[in-house]
Amino acid sequence: MSEPVLTESLFDFLEQLRRHNDRDWFNEHKSDFQRDVRDPAVRLIQRLEKPLAKSAPMLLVDPRPHNGSLMRIYRDTRFSKNKDPYKTNVGISLRHQAGKDIHAPGVYLHFDPDQCFIGAGCWHPEGRVLADIRRAIDQQPKDWLKARDHKAFREHFTLVGESLKTSPRDYPKDHAMIEDLRRKDFIATAPLTRQQATGDDLPALILDRIKRARPLMRFLCDAIGVPY
Repeated sequence: MSEPVLTESLFDFLEQLRRHNDRDWFNEHKSDFQRDVRDPAVRLIQRLEKPLAKSAPMLLVDPRPHNGSLMRIYRDTRFSKNKDPYKTNVGISLRHQAGKDIHAPGVYLHFDPDQCFIGAGCWHPEGRVLADIRRAIDQQPKDWLKARDHKAFREHFTLVGESLKTSPRDYPKDHAMIEDLRRKDFIATAPLTRQQATGDDLPALILDRIKRARPLMRFLCDAIGVPY
């Protein structure tokens, strides 16, 4: 039996970072961060790299500790009232290969002492991408409903995110798909328990969830004209 990739030490460090979110403390405990947080997260990405190359080849799975799929621990505080310098969660972004040129659907893994989840889809897509997705729902409502309500997908995923309070431009208020057309985000999340996050089968569980998200990912990719 393989050993867990992530352990409680990761969450222990993040909980301590919440209480001591300053540069002096972090620099003093940087080796703990690398051992308990960064390195295990990189190993998780490494475990996902080859399987996803087969099952979801359009997702970029980059295990480099810097400038790869693992998101930076450092917060951008330039335009935020919250000046805490560090994030208190681990984020792993598996971007679509078209992500450099277009806001394409992707997968996001989130590990936080309070909440862990897998996200799939488009979060805050740019205007042109959002318009393309809405157009696809309008013109292919049966395909959208088939993806949105796919049994294996809905067994674990829930659509989340923001919506307009009114109908979007060019769509009537009584449109049959108006609730979905109002969406500003086309993102779904599947929760993970802390026990699952620290279990020895976490990589297999993530691969299963990404497979189950395929109907949504494929519809969104088709809508904006990129492969999946």
